[in-house]
Amino acid sequence: MGSWLDPLEAAGVVTGVLGVWLTVRQSLWCWPVSLLNVSLYAIVFFRARLYADVGLQAVFFVLCALGWWRWLHPGPAREELPVSRIAAREGTTLVAIGLVAALGMGHFFATQTNAALPYWDSATVAMSLVAQWLLTRKILENWHIWIVADVLMVGIYLAKSLTPTAGLYALYTLLAIQGLREWRRSLPAA
Repeated sequence: MGSWLDPLEAAGVVTGVLGVWLTVRQSLWCWPVSLLNVSLYAIVFFRARLYADVGLQAVFFVLCALGWWRWLHPGPAREELPVSRIAAREGTTLVAIGLVAALGMGHFFATQTNAALPYWDSATVAMSLVAQWLLTRKILENWHIWIVADVLMVGIYLAKSLTPTAGLYALYTLLAIQGLREWRRSLPAA
């Protein structure tokens, strides 16, 4: 665990980069690659005692399946699901849900488990869930949340000696910046 030679973590890095790159390109192939990625990382994070991240991978699995279906079936008379913006009310609601989830999970993992970095881990998990929910619907603001969460996760994974994974999340940050730029350009004209 945490070495450059761990094959599961290495496979997670490769499928993670590929999955996010395909997402930036708005390719449907991002979803099956991401399903493999979250399966690999569930094991990696379990071994590192990052239990909130293990749970996140399980939820990501479901959200990836949902995103794949949603992108394949955008609705009547549409060939492709368009990139859109979040409504202010939904954004406020998601921020509130994210804060409550982060504090609740953090408290649970801090008091009921031997979790490492329970509040930091839970905060990034809550942000990731909100970002992934927005991503499944092709809402531009998912990239803003991913940028913040990815930067925080770099620090968490360095603290847990998951060096390749920390490098992956540094790369995710750069890909999220690229995704924000590219998706912004593909917004339908208002």
